Amino acid sequence: MKSMLKGDKIFLRALEPTDFDTLLKWENDSQYWPVSNTLTPFSKHLLHQYVNSAQDIYTVKQIRLIIVETSTGLNAGAIDLFDFNPRHQHAGVGILIDDNFRRKGYAAEAVNLIKEYALNTVGIRNLTATITADNSSSIALFEKSGFEKSGCLKKWFNQGEKWLDEYIYQCQLV
Repeated sequence: MKSMLKGDKIFLRALEPTDFDTLLKWENDSQYWPVSNTLTPFSKHLLHQYVNSAQDIYTVKQIRLIIVETSTGLNAGAIDLFDFNPRHQHAGVGILIDDNFRRKGYAAEAVNLIKEYALNTVGIRNLTATITADNSSSIALFEKSGFEKSGCLKKWFNQGEKWLDEYIYQCQLV
């Protein structure tokens, strides 16, 4: 039987303490801050606490899984379920693919794996993703993965001197 968290090129796994350096690099790389609503670097102390904390989605309402390249065992990225609402069975999804692993199909495979996990393990019926209007790569990824644009927040996202619309994408799993 094929593992639900394993695809053809990647697999998803829980955070491990050995992921600390990789997460520190990703979380403190300012190129990713605009899409994660981050304004300041994460301290090593705070990130250590996060990596070593319980990752129970029912307790903390979120979970981060590491995307691992099967052929090398290297961390290719991370995918999150966040704002989990067990009563209404929905959550947000966010993804980061390291620059060295882009354009290999890993993001699409990870989104499809997280959809299976969300439905079959957690019991989530709907996933959402919010994407700025200028992020054509993410728009293409989520549309290819079965998400449909269900709304637009006008001039919602401040990026320096310009305001961007933010699209809301939704995928009904059931």
